[in-house]
Amino acid sequence: MYTRPLASLSEPAKLSSDRAAARRLCIGADVEEPSRNTHTMRALMELRKRILSGDYPGGTRLFEVPLAETLQISRTPVREVMSRLAEEGLLDRLANGGFVVRSFTYADAVDAIELRGVLEGTAARLAAERGVSQAGLDQLRELLARLEDCFGSSSDDVDLEAYSEANARFHATLVEMSGSTVIQREVDRATRLPFASPSAFLSGSTQVAAFRQSLHIAQDQHRNLLAAVASREGARAEFIAREHARIARKNLEYAVYEDPELMLTLPGLVLLNS
Repeated sequence: MYTRPLASLSEPAKLSSDRAAARRLCIGADVEEPSRNTHTMRALMELRKRILSGDYPGGTRLFEVPLAETLQISRTPVREVMSRLAEEGLLDRLANGGFVVRSFTYADAVDAIELRGVLEGTAARLAAERGVSQAGLDQLRELLARLEDCFGSSSDDVDLEAYSEANARFHATLVEMSGSTVIQREVDRATRLPFASPSAFLSGSTQVAAFRQSLHIAQDQHRNLLAAVASREGARAEFIAREHARIARKNLEYAVYEDPELMLTLPGLVLLNS
């Protein structure tokens, strides 16, 4: 009589065990990947913060090993973080594959602000010409109301933190309403530099009366911009958006020529060289 080998009897159990092990490996990989991404994002934010605060001045070469120790992550995420910051324009790639903190001239900062104005102006014109849905207009009106709520009874009474958040969202939403993913991508790239973002010169400017007062002009432009988009006036919307960006340029001029000490407190301006 034929008797099946004992080894054969255990094959189904072995297959089940192998599958269970494979599932555990997959689950472990799934858990490990978000964890690694979380560490990378924290390191990205930390290194960006250190660069913008002047801990790593323009021209400083960054080395993987000491940076990995400082950020408490391995070298592979460090390379990923530096590549991301190079895409943002805060680092330059060296010919030998390394990275150096980028320094900017005053003209670089002006050009970055002007570029944002051109791109946002194009986005506003497209939004007006292509038309924005009622839901989209309601969303912009809600953000405009949130911005209105940031102003108090006096010209200096402004909730800067709330304004900065709502302002960034208003700009981002308006660009989305253009319906152009190309424009959205390029605006995002242009606004990564701190002195070119829509909320530049808000952080750290609590005591600067000139900056606070400029917000009233900016808010009036927000109202007119929304009105132009809603009434499908493309050329007017583009003009207002480009003029709106120039407020950041005026604030930059004030910081550089009227109150140079602000260069040490406003994010990113410490990267401007003489």
